[in-house]
Formats: sequence, structure tokens, C-alpha cells
Amino acid sequence: MRVLAAGDHFVSPDLLVAALEEEIGDGPPAAPQEARLKLPWPVEPFGPVGGVEEASGTEEQMIEALRGAEVCMTQMAPVTSRVIDACPDLGLVSVCRGGPVNVDLEAATRAGVAVTYAPGRNATAAAEYAIAMILAALRRVPAADAELREGRWRGDFYAYDQAGVELRGTTVGLVGYGAIGRIVARILRAFEAEVLVSDPYTDESTAAEDGVGLVGLEELLSACSVVSLHARLTEETRAMIDGDRIALMPRGAVLVNTARGGLLDHAPLPEALRSGRLGALALDVYDVEPPPADWPLRGLDNVVTTPHLAGATRQTAERAARIVAGEAGRYLRGEPPRHLANPEVREVHA
Repeated sequence: MRVLAAGDHFVSPDLLVAALEEEIGDGPPAAPQEARLKLPWPVEPFGPVGGVEEASGTEEQMIEALRGAEVCMTQMAPVTSRVIDACPDLGLVSVCRGGPVNVDLEAATRAGVAVTYAPGRNATAAAEYAIAMILAALRRVPAADAELREGRWRGDFYAYDQAGVELRGTTVGLVGYGAIGRIVARILRAFEAEVLVSDPYTDESTAAEDGVGLVGLEELLSACSVVSLHARLTEETRAMIDGDRIALMPRGAVLVNTARGGLLDHAPLPEALRSGRLGALALDVYDVEPPPADWPLRGLDNVVTTPHLAGATRQTAERAARIVAGEAGRYLRGEPPRHLANPEVREVHA
């Protein structure tokens, strides 16, 4: 059986193959024939390819590399309808991401291809990064660093009206309360912050067990001086934080987005920051990645920016490789998948 490890510069083909070899070990099935493809992400940004989102590489690369392969382990490869149609041997695409947005699920289901995903593979990394962004924005760390590097000792940052804010006793709102949000809440509570969450898929018992308050979105925005976004991007959540909702936040509040750029309407942000409506903004994700040269937030000293790095830890890459290798191993042994993104494939091809 032929297996393609379509890795990249983060979850490399070698990491995927090593994880599969560890998963299979010395027992059955026999070691598969392995092929390797290295895609250009993150050296080159991901983007839409052939009708799928957040993909790296080309359809032509995948069609050639998947020739005769029954299993594809990947993170960013574009598994489009064209690729699926050209690869009739394909039976499993195992994607080491929280959602297989780079796979055409409808085409895969029609072709009888199971698609799996890797929930929680970067939850710890993303949660820790969100906390870092919150602290950087509250305490003006990037601005102070930039000033000192330019030879300016900004003692005035110690002035009362310029000073930062402690997390202890601060009310922090989390929009979205999945695996990442729950870790963020646990860390915030260790700082002795008050935590409110808004998530239609979270119930009161879960919130009470975690020691957080469950409220509606508008109530959260009105009550919290720090708001951090952790929701998935769907048609319902796209641009959910817009100008009207920013206006609900206390004046000088801090807004953090390490989830998906599309959750936030970027148009009202420059004026909100210049006017003091928002005290600070911390972004790891953007509506356009990378932001263009004329990006209106560039140069504002109350904006903290990083290039989509929240999940970038070595442990995330290793964990992701183990998860997809686990699904590949189950497929090779004839066992059911653990995280199936298209369960309809069972009914369509029963």
C-alpha cells in the first residue's frame, strides 16, 4: 500500500513518516511504501487553491505525488475535487489540522474517500500565545521594546495615564469556549482574573465547573475590559465583532484575535484605536494574510502584531504528526477512524 506524506516546513514529511513508522511498529500491517512531498508553507503563505481554502502547493503537484497512493497524510496540501477525481486509489486523507478546510469534503465523500482531522493538536500552543498577546497589549511590551531599540528611554510610560493594567482582578471575556478557550480560561484564573465566556455550544454546568461566567455576546462585550476571540470561523461568526459591537466595549478596552481574521470586521479598527475607543489591539490573524503595504493599522503604537504564529510550537508539529499517523495506522489495520470529518462517506458507500 502506498502512503503519501505531504508535509511542509512545519510538519515535515520526515516527521509524518517517523510518526507512521512508530504507529505501525513491528506488527501488522506490513510497512507501506512511503512517498514524500514537501510543500512551501509557511515560507510561502497559504491561500485558496482550486476551490479549497488555506492550502499550500498546487493541484498538479498533488496529482503527480498521489499517483497510486491510497493514504495521504498532510497539513496544507490542496485536496480538491480535481485532485480526488484524478486519484482513484485514494481512500483516506488524514489532515493534521483542527478542520480540513484544504479538502473538498463533498468530492471526497462522493469518491468514497474518508477525511480525518486533528482536534486539539495546537490547543496548548494557541492558548499560551493568546495569554502572551493579552499581556503584551496590556503592558505595552512591543511599544516599549521598539522605543528602546531606537534609543529612546520612555520613562513617561510609567506615568499614571500611560501605565499598563494588571490581569489580577480584570474581567476578561472569551468569545468561543472550545479546547483553546478552556485552557485560556484556566490560565487567566491562575492570574486571578474574572472570566466571562460567550459560546452557544457551552452549557451552564461546564461553565460553572470551570469557574467562569456564561453570558451572551453583547453582555460580555459590555462587561469586559479585555476580550479575546477563540471561535471557529463560520458564516454565522464571520465579522461577528463589528463596529457596533466594538462600541459596546468599555472605552480603552483591549481586543485580541489569535483565532481567525474573518471573525473581526477590520474596517472600524483604525478609528477605534485612534479615538481611544479601543485602548489596544493584538492580532495574530488578519482578513488578508499577509496584510498589504498600505495596511491602515501599520504604525499605530497601540497595535501588537505577529504573523499567524499562535500554533507554532515544536510540540504542536509533533502532536499533529502523531494524530494523522494514528488515523493512517487505523486505516491500514482496517479499524474505524477516530476523527472523521465526513461521516456521510459511510452511508454513501455502505
